[in-house]
Amino acid sequence: MSEDMEDTTTKKITSEQYAQYFHGKEENALERAQDIRKFEIELYWKRATYFWAFIGATFAGFLAIQASEAQNKQDLSVILSCLGVVFSFAWFCVNRGSKFWQENWEKHVDILEDDVTGPLYKVVLYRNLEGYTKSEKALNWVTGPSALSVSKINQLISLYVAILWVMLLWYSLPSVNFSVSINWFYLILISLTIVVCASFMVRLGRSYRGGYWHNAELRKSRIKPANNQMQPTPKDGAADS
Repeated sequence: MSEDMEDTTTKKITSEQYAQYFHGKEENALERAQDIRKFEIELYWKRATYFWAFIGATFAGFLAIQASEAQNKQDLSVILSCLGVVFSFAWFCVNRGSKFWQENWEKHVDILEDDVTGPLYKVVLYRNLEGYTKSEKALNWVTGPSALSVSKINQLISLYVAILWVMLLWYSLPSVNFSVSINWFYLILISLTIVVCASFMVRLGRSYRGGYWHNAELRKSRIKPANNQMQPTPKDGAADS
């Protein structure tokens, strides 16, 4: 690898280097980090709505098939179950990816805010329960606030839905009988489902963390002359000759 290409690789930096990169630009960097964090949170819930729509439609179709008397009822149930597994596991993985980038910008805010606003984001205020009676504490446990993570709960729900779809897939499959020939349609469909879900967790589904080496092109543009006579565009270097 050439020396220029090596300059594009990703490398770890120290806290001193981080401070040097943003020295004198802390206020602008903090503002950008807060804006991108809010944008990531908006995308997080938009993605959740997107997956809920697909999963809900698939589940409704599964229930409709189960209640029907269609001849290919089992085949359709297996197909919808495989779709449910892929959609729900993809939702679980997307939640993890969204949380990663959200935390990335939260960590930037944690570091940059000290010299701009002070540790506003890191100071947590909560209720003082000293002097509360047992009944008041019980009532506070039901109606009061709690340091629960909304994104973690959403992630646990997506994992639960994925496990539920796996169980529905198992329910839809015929009973194991070694005297019956293999149903290659089911085998291929389930194998494809496993491969797609596995691809989310390995290299195919992970963000690229290496460096980039870009290509660039400059497009020329000019105004057409009033006499409608187009002059040939001079080639590069022609003006120097």
